[in-house]
Amino acid sequence: MEVAQTERLLLRWLNTGDSPFILELLNEPSWIRYIGDKGVKTIQDAQRYIEKGPAEMYQRLGFGLYLVELKENGAPIGICGLIKREALLDVDIGFAFLPRFWANGYAFESASAVMSYAKRALGLSRIVAILSQDNDRSAKLLEKLGFRFDSAVRLQPSGELWLYAAAA
Repeated sequence: MEVAQTERLLLRWLNTGDSPFILELLNEPSWIRYIGDKGVKTIQDAQRYIEKGPAEMYQRLGFGLYLVELKENGAPIGICGLIKREALLDVDIGFAFLPRFWANGYAFESASAVMSYAKRALGLSRIVAILSQDNDRSAKLLEKLGFRFDSAVRLQPSGELWLYAAAA
């Protein structure tokens, strides 16, 4: 299901046909460093990741992480969307792109579309984001989107994350 469009991008629900892309994205060194190793090593693992993560969240809450594609050719370039974590009161925005698509404004463009969708379609008034303390690129993007540092949080024993917040 299509969620949003921008001038250059289409955001839609992930499905198991996107498994090869998810396998590639989740094994990028930047994903593993800043988000973590999700144990997705095969196409079947990627299918399970989609089914038990984004697809389950779409069914339960009506939102989740979305595939970001280039309009011009349908190429998948990243994911961007909304996540409801048990450990956080608010919905958080997440994004990740293949490095070859960095520095083109796609993360800002897609995250702006997701923020608008969250306010318009879902009625959210506040969105948060979590990131590792050394993820300077994402922190700069969040600030450009209107997020401000809120607090340090610990979602796992492995360490503290920064929590940013913004009005939707």
